[in-house]
Amino acid sequence: MFEKDEATLESMGARITTDEIRRQPDLWEDTLKIYEDNLAAINAFLARARELGGSRCTRVIFCGAGTSAYVSDTLVPYLCHAGDSDAFEFAPVATTDVVCAPLDYVHPEDPTVMVSFARSGNSPESMAAYERVGQVAKDLLYLNVTCAPEGKLARESKDDDRALTLLIPRANDKGFAMTGSYSCMLLLSALVFDRAPLEEKRAWVARAAKMGREVVSRESEIEAWVGRDFDRVTYLGSASLSGLAREGQLKILELCAGRIATSFDSSMGYRHGPKSFVNPKTLVFDFVSNDPYTRQYDLDILNEIKGDGIALATVGIQQRTGSDFEGEAFSFDGDELLPEAYLALPFVMFAQTVAINASVKVGNTPDTPSPTGTVNRVVKGVTIHPFSL
Repeated sequence: MFEKDEATLESMGARITTDEIRRQPDLWEDTLKIYEDNLAAINAFLARARELGGSRCTRVIFCGAGTSAYVSDTLVPYLCHAGDSDAFEFAPVATTDVVCAPLDYVHPEDPTVMVSFARSGNSPESMAAYERVGQVAKDLLYLNVTCAPEGKLARESKDDDRALTLLIPRANDKGFAMTGSYSCMLLLSALVFDRAPLEEKRAWVARAAKMGREVVSRESEIEAWVGRDFDRVTYLGSASLSGLAREGQLKILELCAGRIATSFDSSMGYRHGPKSFVNPKTLVFDFVSNDPYTRQYDLDILNEIKGDGIALATVGIQQRTGSDFEGEAFSFDGDELLPEAYLALPFVMFAQTVAINASVKVGNTPDTPSPTGTVNRVVKGVTIHPFSL
């Protein structure tokens, strides 16, 4: 896909999505600059967030719907050890949960920071969640990470002195599926809350961008797996990469309009029933952690499924460390090992590349993959019901 010219991609209904997947390494470098340009405002906001808690931890809830929610699922396990856990308690809370059951997820007495992830900020849940959390939490700040300056979330929070809005406008995907918006919102929020020094963050982004460009140059390896006779795909991972697994399977589900069955799980959790999904027409992909302890569990499940001989292919996506999956793999050189939140960036490009190639294989058009129009780029048809305490 990445080597095809624009006219060919246009004829395939794939020009927008192909370009949005391919250009992500450039966007990550832009996102680092956005972070650095806003560093004073970010540091001031984090100081306010710490003060909000007083002698208690400030609860930071990361909110989004669909892919935006999976940003939270990928980010939070990483921040639990890389963020300031003395000042903050991190939790993923989907907007689709907090809108329908606010008191189950937000506690009135908890000092709270609501981080909203939104590609457009125009989905009905985006502003509804903003309002519901505001109704419940007494001590509250908002951090909005969005790609659309003209979206409702950015516009309607503009004059709220409790809110800081960080914009990533070049990542406002025009295609149906979120690609660059996912990876850039993940990166920017990781940069905000990660306690690592700036120079280390710069090195991680540079390494992730190099690996992302490698995904593009090695697309033929990915095409070889997609070219096999499969009709099921499973993504697995551990900790943060378990959240990424959910996003990986969603990309295939969306771009193939359900014509390929998908599942996801944690590497350890897969044995507890979900492994029943695997049959001789299944591709199993596992995002392998760089944490030496966690990595053992990823390798265990890869070796187990390979040994079972029940899958069409069992593939590890990994940076080489010397303790690697020796079966089928998409491997990056092991120098400058990336922590999970940054490793997820090139890893998700792998999954997106699988998905767009699979979409074309099943005869779909990746830029507009829903043949009935019942699934939309910005969610429609949601009724937001009144709520009062």
